[in-house]
Amino acid sequence: MDPKRPDISVVIPVRDEVESLLELCQRLEKVLGNITDSYEVIVIDDGSSDGSFEVIEEFRKSNTRFTALQLRRPQGKAAALAVGFHELTGHLVITMDGDLQDLPEDIPTIIAKLEEGFDLVSGWRVNRQDSFKKVLASRIYNSVTRCLTGNRLHDMNCGLKGYRGEVIDELGLHGELHRYIPVIVEWKGFRVAEIAVGHDPRRHGETKYGTERVLKGFFDLFTVVAVTRYLRRPLHLFGAFGLGLATVGVIINIYLTVGWLIGQWWLGARPLLLLGVLLMLVGIQFTLFGLLAEIVTYNNRTTNDISIRKRLT
Repeated sequence: MDPKRPDISVVIPVRDEVESLLELCQRLEKVLGNITDSYEVIVIDDGSSDGSFEVIEEFRKSNTRFTALQLRRPQGKAAALAVGFHELTGHLVITMDGDLQDLPEDIPTIIAKLEEGFDLVSGWRVNRQDSFKKVLASRIYNSVTRCLTGNRLHDMNCGLKGYRGEVIDELGLHGELHRYIPVIVEWKGFRVAEIAVGHDPRRHGETKYGTERVLKGFFDLFTVVAVTRYLRRPLHLFGAFGLGLATVGVIINIYLTVGWLIGQWWLGARPLLLLGVLLMLVGIQFTLFGLLAEIVTYNNRTTNDISIRKRLT
């Protein structure tokens, strides 16, 4: 471990949270000061228009461990986190939201869990203080994610998380895949844990996430499943889907053929014939697409996505 690096880096993406930031900084200063004198807090202002950046600028005058970066326009949470990850230098990393719903007082618990040997520790908002609609959507989303990815976390998208520095070095975020960080990290072979954390109601401002976030989240889920489970074997994904469609098409056509053989002359007038042929053709196309993806993957094979835990020197 480099002694010049701070022990802890805290990364906070914010957008229009001017009413919450001062209290958040004061609470972080107290909590982190009780843990270590070697820490940094990096606030990523995701194109705020309410003066959020100026709050951090003023607070920095009394504590230079706090700093901020302001993006020229809103880029999304994943982009803000990626910028923060690039700037941090700490051995241990904490991420949290800037709306005061995540509690800074839970940071020592997160760090204690990391020190048990885990590489990522994700918070679980057991008593979540959000609207019923938002909580229900989150539970459905988490259930579907667990089924499709095999990850067993209860609260995938909790903003309060702790990482070891080497996890950040290998993570790599794009799009809006921040929702699935635990899935990506576990796929790379790191040890992931979950602990219960507190959650306060939002006191200031409004949530930045609308109903369209649910649809985008499921698109990103398909991306994560493809990347984490089929990156090196795309034919298994497209081939299975194509084989399923083709099988249904064959069954339909066998049924129609048997009907024709026993004297039912309605074969050519039934739309079911078109459906059967269409399913067979689409199934074959999916399989061929998977085969082409397999060839491309083979020609561009690399070990960049393989994480090494230890090395003997």
